Amino acid sequence: MMADQGGRVAIVTGGSRGAGKGVAVALGREGYTVYVTGRSKAEGDAPLPGTIFKTADEVTEAGGRGVAVACDHADDAQVEALFRQVADENGGRLDLLVNNATFIHDDLTTAKPFWEKPTDLVKIYDVGLRSSYIASWHAAQLMVPRKAGLIAFVSSPGAACYMHGPAYGSQKAAHDKLAFDMGFDLRPFGVSTIALWLGVLKTERTEIAQREHPEEYEKFKGIEEHPEFTGRIIHAVATAPDLAELSGQAFYTSELGIKYGVTDVDGRQPIVFREMLGGPLGWNSGVVY
Repeated sequence: MMADQGGRVAIVTGGSRGAGKGVAVALGREGYTVYVTGRSKAEGDAPLPGTIFKTADEVTEAGGRGVAVACDHADDAQVEALFRQVADENGGRLDLLVNNATFIHDDLTTAKPFWEKPTDLVKIYDVGLRSSYIASWHAAQLMVPRKAGLIAFVSSPGAACYMHGPAYGSQKAAHDKLAFDMGFDLRPFGVSTIALWLGVLKTERTEIAQREHPEEYEKFKGIEEHPEFTGRIIHAVATAPDLAELSGQAFYTSELGIKYGVTDVDGRQPIVFREMLGGPLGWNSGVVY
C-alpha cells in the first residue's frame, strides 16, 4: 500500500513506548505516515508495556498513518530492510528520521561508580550511538537526492553534565557530535540535522521509578514533560522556515518550545534546565579532511 504522496513520511526508531511512542503519536496528529520500529511485537516481549503495533494504531487514531515494522537496530540487515520498505512504499520519500532507539540497562540509573556497574551498559553504544549512525546513513541515501529532510537525534543534558555515568553521558555527547558533523556534510544538499535535549519525561519507565524511589523523584513531580511534547517540537523544527540555521546544533526542547510557541499537551511551557544542568557545547568552525 502506497502512502499519500502529499503527506510527510517519518521513521521513529524505538517507538514501542516512552519518548519514541510520544513522538510518533504527535507526528500522527500532524498527518504524518509514521513507521514505528522496535522489537516489542506483543505485550510481554519487554518488561515494560507497549508494542510497535499499539503505537502504530495510536498514530492512525490520531489522524496519521501508523506502520509498525519489527526491527532490531543492532542488526544492520534489518535496518537496511526497513529503509528499503519505506523507499518502496513511498516512492523514495523520507522526510524525517527520529533516532530514538536506545538500550537501557536496569542498572543505568543506580548511584554507583561505573566500575561497580555491569559492563553490559556499553551496549548503549550499539543500540543508541551506532544504530543512530547506521539509520542516518540510510536516511541520507533517500533525503539527499530529494534535497530535503531532517534527521533528529534524541539527546540529553547528560552530554554536558554528569548523568547516569560515563556510558550514558558519552553516547549522548556523541549524538550531539553526530548531528554537527552529519549536518556539515548534508548542508549543501538541503538536508538538516538536530540534536534535542529532553527534560524529564513522564514515561512508563519513570512512573515505575517514581513508585520505587519516591524520594529521589519528588523534585521532578509535576514538572515532567509528556512524550508528545518532543514530537510537537520535532514537527515545529521540521516545518520551520529557519530550519537550515538550526542544522547541526543541539537544543533543549523546552527552549525550542518558547521559540516556536509550542506547549506541552496540558498547555504548560516545560521548564528549561540550562541553569541547573548546563547548555549544549559549542563547536569549532575548523574543517580538516
